[in-house]
Amino acid sequence: MVHVPESPLSRFRERAAPRFTSRLHDERVAAWLGIALGLSFTTAFGTGLISHFMQHPPGWMVWPSRPVNLYRFTQGLHVIGGLATIPLLLAKLWTVYPKLLQWPPVRSAGHAVERVLLFVLVGGSLFQLATGLLNIAYWYPFPFFFPTAHYWTAYIVIGALAVHVTNEWAKVRRTVMTRPEDGLGRRGFLLTVAAAGGTVALTTAGQAFSPLAKLAVLAPRRPGIGPQGLPVNKSAAAAGVITAARDTGYRLVVTGRVERRLSFSLDDLNALPVHTARLPIACVEGWSAEATWEGIRLRDLLHTAGVSQDVRVRVESLEPGGLYRTSRIDPPHWHDPLTLLALKVNGSPLDLDHGFPCRLIAPNRPGVLQTKWVHEVVVI
Repeated sequence: MVHVPESPLSRFRERAAPRFTSRLHDERVAAWLGIALGLSFTTAFGTGLISHFMQHPPGWMVWPSRPVNLYRFTQGLHVIGGLATIPLLLAKLWTVYPKLLQWPPVRSAGHAVERVLLFVLVGGSLFQLATGLLNIAYWYPFPFFFPTAHYWTAYIVIGALAVHVTNEWAKVRRTVMTRPEDGLGRRGFLLTVAAAGGTVALTTAGQAFSPLAKLAVLAPRRPGIGPQGLPVNKSAAAAGVITAARDTGYRLVVTGRVERRLSFSLDDLNALPVHTARLPIACVEGWSAEATWEGIRLRDLLHTAGVSQDVRVRVESLEPGGLYRTSRIDPPHWHDPLTLLALKVNGSPLDLDHGFPCRLIAPNRPGVLQTKWVHEVVVI
């Protein structure tokens, strides 16, 4: 008889099998974690769409200016919830990895399709959470543009999730509705996972919810830290505007489809009636910070220039380049009395990093669209 040596793959399967016997690798634990992940990813998808279409609205879409803190809430939920999802996903993968390594890997054509979709779901989920985490840390080691990749991958993940839920729903109903006799270990494991996610949320929520700021040890931005008590994403030096912003010849102009072209020096702006608004800066990375702003109502300038009530406006920055050196303002926002061309924040003239000499601040608007170093308002 010829002796056939045992293959490395066979030895791997034999050694791996005993490790798959824990009751924490069963369908019930996987089902509960799957339900939590389904809710988490669905919430992230919905809030992510809000963020995307607020920043890049189609021509027909107009977002309201109220409630003032809508974007602050949805984007905070998106980022903080996404961070809390990381331990959930890792626990789910640990629970089901025996099935991911099952042999043979494919049993039929239908099973092959199911496995491919599962690979897409797992890979896409890991991609979204990993790149999202790197984004809020402002570290971009990848060669692609994060917002575009994050946006389109979200559709792939949510589609694969929908198929997966449909395939597994009967199993989930059966396992979740049963009451196992040996549920103590499962319950402890699930509570541990919940505690891990809750701890992540608690230690990052302070970046958007000021009362918890002291606990925000994992947050990349904390309220109260930065020039004039506000965080800064992009400094004047990084934007390349220091010389232009300090130029004594600075003028703010209102032009485009107007009856009267307006032009103001900084002294002229300071001589105009001043209004105050208490508004947050809410950024896509999930942090937000509230401040008291003083400046000129944008609607007052536009009415002085003589514009139609339904026009759209573009504000332009002194910044020489960049995706967000301009932003569009639709009628609901420029009509809102809280929308200001701000000259002061928290009682002091704007710091250069906060947009001196003049910046836009408006309710329910992403931070990247609160244009800094404004020098031109164009009616389009």
